[in-house]
Amino acid sequence: MEAKRVSDSMVEMRELILPNDTNILGNLLGGRLLHWVDVAGAMAASKHAQSIVATACIDSVDFNHPVHVGEMIVLKAKLTWVGNTSMEVMVEVCSDNYITGETKFTNKAYLIFVALDEKGNPKPVPKLILETEEEKREYQDALKRREARLKRRASNTDKQCL
Repeated sequence: MEAKRVSDSMVEMRELILPNDTNILGNLLGGRLLHWVDVAGAMAASKHAQSIVATACIDSVDFNHPVHVGEMIVLKAKLTWVGNTSMEVMVEVCSDNYITGETKFTNKAYLIFVALDEKGNPKPVPKLILETEEEKREYQDALKRREARLKRRASNTDKQCL
């Protein structure tokens, strides 16, 4: 399996914010945004793994600015880390007001996907070639997020649902 560059699997997706996508204030619903973030992230992970992927974790989502009805959002997804069968994808979101020309950075999310074979079992993924200093920094930051996730998972195994 040949390693791939981050740029080989980058995905850009655009969506127009319609009234059905918003709350009563005319702002994009967080759940709708998370759906699109998951779709964009899954496309980048699938492209890297050349397989179907499953969302294993949404590690973090930052909501910085609302997006309003009538604006477009641009979602840019790229891999930041790969393991044996799992991958971390960062999705950055900007709003684009095509009437005024104003763009704003609105959201960032980190998601973990697992590559699956035709039987639904985890399968190996290609390694990641890091070409820029930013990619190397993101990879190191991803390692820290992974360590924190593993600690959280270990501490949650003792808890039971009532």
